[in-house]
Amino acid sequence: MAETLRTIEIECLRFNPESDTAPSYQTYSVPFTDDMSVLQGLQYIKDELDGSLSFRWSCRMAICGSCGSMINGVPQLSCHTFLRDYHPGKLRIEPLNHFPILRDLAIDQTDFVRNKLPAVKPYIIPKESQALAQGEFLQTPREMHKYYHYSECINCLLCYAACPQYGLDSKFTGPAAIALMQRYNADSRDAGRAQRMDLANSDHGVWGCTLVGYCSEVCPKGVDPAHAVNQNKVASTLDYFLRFLRPNGDKR
Repeated sequence: MAETLRTIEIECLRFNPESDTAPSYQTYSVPFTDDMSVLQGLQYIKDELDGSLSFRWSCRMAICGSCGSMINGVPQLSCHTFLRDYHPGKLRIEPLNHFPILRDLAIDQTDFVRNKLPAVKPYIIPKESQALAQGEFLQTPREMHKYYHYSECINCLLCYAACPQYGLDSKFTGPAAIALMQRYNADSRDAGRAQRMDLANSDHGVWGCTLVGYCSEVCPKGVDPAHAVNQNKVASTLDYFLRFLRPNGDKR
């Protein structure tokens, strides 16, 4: 038997900085079945009702992190959220909070990509160079367990949209970047912790966090960036006191 088709009203924020003075909202009536995601609803609008609507998407499987948006005021992946859960009410979709709007639901990610990510050096800095012929840098399962869940971050930026501190101060390094900082600091193959501590200790590092914890609530991959921030606060505190015991400010 064919699945029953219902209709839901989707209200989308519309804004083109090149021509509009302020954002506005446009409502569309979208037919849906129980297996349709919010992203599929947006695609229906784009394909059948209004080809001018702009939004990002790629994998449709909660892997790429491209389709994040504010769905009834909550930062979520639109491919991982279903229209059936909002019917019969109206659904409002907006771009992620705290980011400039490029157009409609698409945000400008420049601050995160060019500033926040590079600042935490999100790559392994080995203790010493090793030729390929010398083999792999091996780890035990226990060593990998210390950082693995932080490596599951997909850079969807939902945590930044949820973070009130980033909304108040865009210089704050932010939850996803700090989680990646912890991912590499906890990696037994990495020796770059000292290079990352200056950022962690700064006013815009871990001490900028006000411990709201909403970043971890909205994370679709269970990365728990709030815990990463707390771990780095402990490391920052130890780093501060150990400086008095080390000659010449050595931060090893």
